[in-house]
Amino acid sequence: MAYPHQPVLVQEVVRDLITAMDGIYVDGTVGNGGHSTAIGEKIKSKGRLICLDRDSEAVRLSRERLSPLGERVTILKGNYAELAEILRGLGIEKVHGIFLDLGISSHQLERSDRGFSFNRDERLDMRMDQDDKLTAHHLINTLSPEALEKILREYGEEKKARKIVRSIDRERRKGPINSSLHLADLIQSVIPGSRHPRARHPATRTFQALRIAVNKELENLKAVLESVPHLLNEGGRLVIISYHSLEDRIVKQTMMNWERGCTCPPDFPYCRCGKAPLFKRVHKKGTKPAPGEIEMNPRARSATLRAAERI
Repeated sequence: MAYPHQPVLVQEVVRDLITAMDGIYVDGTVGNGGHSTAIGEKIKSKGRLICLDRDSEAVRLSRERLSPLGERVTILKGNYAELAEILRGLGIEKVHGIFLDLGISSHQLERSDRGFSFNRDERLDMRMDQDDKLTAHHLINTLSPEALEKILREYGEEKKARKIVRSIDRERRKGPINSSLHLADLIQSVIPGSRHPRARHPATRTFQALRIAVNKELENLKAVLESVPHLLNEGGRLVIISYHSLEDRIVKQTMMNWERGCTCPPDFPYCRCGKAPLFKRVHKKGTKPAPGEIEMNPRARSATLRAAERI
C-alpha cells in the first residue's frame, strides 16, 4: 500500500531522539507510521516502541505499515495528553524518549472526508478522534459571534476575524453552513486572496483555529508537557515538531523554563526557591527543514523541531 504522507525532518528526529538502542520510545502522534518506521529501524530488535494516535484510521494504517517490526511495537488509540496513564496501563514507569509531530497528516487533509482542507467539499467536522462530540460544524453554526471571533483571533491569529465572523453570522442566518468548501468560499468572498503563487489561502487561519479548538490541541500539548519530566529517564529526550507559532511558542518557553534553575531575584544572597534545572536543550534554536526537503515536500516549510534532554 502507498502511504502518501511524507514525514518531516525524519533524520533529525532519529538523531535527536534515540540515545539508547535498547530503550523504550514513544511516538505520541504515529499517523501512518512514517517517523515510527525510522525509529523502529534504528532501535532494531533491542528496543521497544509505543505508538499512539487519536485517529482510529491512523491506528489502522500504522498497524499495517509497522507490522514488520513485530512485537517490539505496541500501537494504541489514545491521546498523548493522557500519556502517563497509558504508560501505567502498560506497566511502564519511564521511557528513554518521547516524540510528537503536532502537524495534521496528508491522509487527514486529503482522504479523511472530515473537512480539514478548504480545497474540497467535505462535511465540516475536523475531529481527529471521531469519538469526540464537538465538531467544527457546531462551532461555526452555534457559537455567538463574540466567542467565534475569539477562537479565530487566539487560535488562528487572524487579524480580520471580525470581518470573517460577520460574514459567517449573516450566512448562517439563512441556513446552516455545512461544508468546508461553503465556509472557505464564504471567507474568500470577503477576504480576496493574493495573486502571488505561494500566498496562503485566505481561509487558512480560520481552518487552523477551528481545528485547534475542536481537538483541544493547545490544552493537550500543555498537559503532556506537564507530565514529560516525570516520564523520562535521566538522559532521555523529548523531541517535538510544531507547525505554527502558537504551538512552537509553548514548546520553546516550556523547554527554556525546564532548563532554567534558580528563579530567585538576583539581589538575593542565596537561593530560596530550590529550583534545579530539569532539562538541557539539545539545540538552542529550533531546527528547520533544509531547502531541498521543502522543495520536495512544501508542507515542511513551516515545521520547527525542538529537543530537550532530561538531566
